[in-house]
Amino acid sequence: MSFPTDIEIAQGAEIRHISTIAEKLNIDQNQLELYGKHKAKLPLSLLNPERMQASNLILVTAMTPTPAGEGKTTTSIGLTEGMNKIGKKTVVVLREPSLGPVFGIKGGAAGGGYAQVIPMEDINLHFTGDFSAVEKANNLLSALIDNNLQAKDGGLNLDPRRIVWKRVMDMNDRALRDITIGLGGPGNGIPRQDGFNITPASEVMAILCMVENFADLKKRLGNILIGFTRDRNPVYARELNAENAMAILLKDAIKPNLVQTLEGNPAVIHGGPFANIAQGPNTIIATKMGLSLGDYVITEAGFGADLGAEKFLDIKCVSGGLKPKALVLVATIRALRHHGGAKREEYNHASVERVKTGFANLEKHIENCKKFGLNPVVAINAFPSDSEEETKWIQSACADLGVQAIVAKGFADGGAGMTDLAEAVVAEIDKGENDFKPLYDWKISVKKKIETVAKEIYGADGVVFTKQALTDLRKIDRLGLNELPICMAKTQKSFSDDDKLLGRPEGFEVTVREFEFATGAGFLIPILGKMMRMPGLPAKPASEGMHIDDEGRISGLS
Repeated sequence: MSFPTDIEIAQGAEIRHISTIAEKLNIDQNQLELYGKHKAKLPLSLLNPERMQASNLILVTAMTPTPAGEGKTTTSIGLTEGMNKIGKKTVVVLREPSLGPVFGIKGGAAGGGYAQVIPMEDINLHFTGDFSAVEKANNLLSALIDNNLQAKDGGLNLDPRRIVWKRVMDMNDRALRDITIGLGGPGNGIPRQDGFNITPASEVMAILCMVENFADLKKRLGNILIGFTRDRNPVYARELNAENAMAILLKDAIKPNLVQTLEGNPAVIHGGPFANIAQGPNTIIATKMGLSLGDYVITEAGFGADLGAEKFLDIKCVSGGLKPKALVLVATIRALRHHGGAKREEYNHASVERVKTGFANLEKHIENCKKFGLNPVVAINAFPSDSEEETKWIQSACADLGVQAIVAKGFADGGAGMTDLAEAVVAEIDKGENDFKPLYDWKISVKKKIETVAKEIYGADGVVFTKQALTDLRKIDRLGLNELPICMAKTQKSFSDDDKLLGRPEGFEVTVREFEFATGAGFLIPILGKMMRMPGLPAKPASEGMHIDDEGRISGLS
């Protein structure tokens, strides 16, 4: 008998009324804002600073991934099940999926196998409308910008050629990357070049994930840089009086969402910014909500640790005053084979030699975690093709580095397959030896911050700045943005900015091509290589394999 699909498992699970899940967190059902029987918004009044201090934050990250990813969400959910099984009151806090990947190539982001959050279909589709609200707030600002361009009194003197704000839509549609708008005569606006990003790439999404409260939301929305005047002076969203109207559209989206795991444990899901351009993790508010409600909180950072974990630790933790007590580093044997030279069709072929070669990648990630004062626990996310010889070699090699490597079987066995990892994580916390510290001080120069990340985390010999990047650095200085943290944008497939350099590359430099300014979110974005903000669909999109029957039952969603 074949292993059931994710959606078959999710649809066959017992799903409890959301008020039952809330009771586990001592939340009165009258405090819930219900979205049907199985989803609810949590009011910000539940945030409890004193309770946050007593709780334990656990970050889940990963080695440099294969194109399919290594299972951070599955591991995060499975670990939550395992922690609760050993009697620890644990909440998992995750990002919301984007419709683009759901219908494209990656699929959903609700976990997998017997380590999922439910209702799976709702979470992967429109959920509670947060992404729609972000989209509308973003596009309201776009409409206000174009309206100001044709103001009879000259408006803000915006230069149509120097508007940096784009529209967004939560779908992969490459035809909208670069477009011309305002055609058809004076009544249809001012013709200019524009384009669409996917909703997770919107700065509004990044802002939503950084704010502490509603006042902070309005301030950050007002600080969005929308473009420059014909005199090259910066123009911000507050000059269009846009922040209040945008915040109104986000009045419900700012509240985290409560759902459940397959085993009936609480899950908070909120926000979803790009992980290779923006900061990647869920909202600060959601993480703090988890810390206010549980004794242990498990959360994840996007892509490999060189991107997601670095941004989580250097940006989100510093901004939000968060301090992880433990770090779980997800690895798969297939990824070690990949970094050891295996082709995609060879990922499932056992090879101790390739694992030994590919281990250099995992070793570098372990070293990086320790630079933040965190001794990681390695979770070997199990696959049927794993051999005992490969597994034992990895565990021995990790032990030589002072790190435990535990086989994680959450996909196949749910919480029962994750109790060993849960015990190891709790033991690491109880040691009390982890002492998180960021990699750099925000106050050092922008160049120094970039060089620190490139050399310490990527292993680069140095950083090259193009002529455009140097021009942007002068602009950063003129705008007074030098003390913002950096949010590095590069490929997730390599430590370097060349996705073909696998394993642990050496003797390379990274090139900063240009900068983007997320003045509302509160960080600078050095662009290493060409970053895609509007993905396209693959030749055979996942949508082609989806079906819905006459009763509304969905199949083919994963």
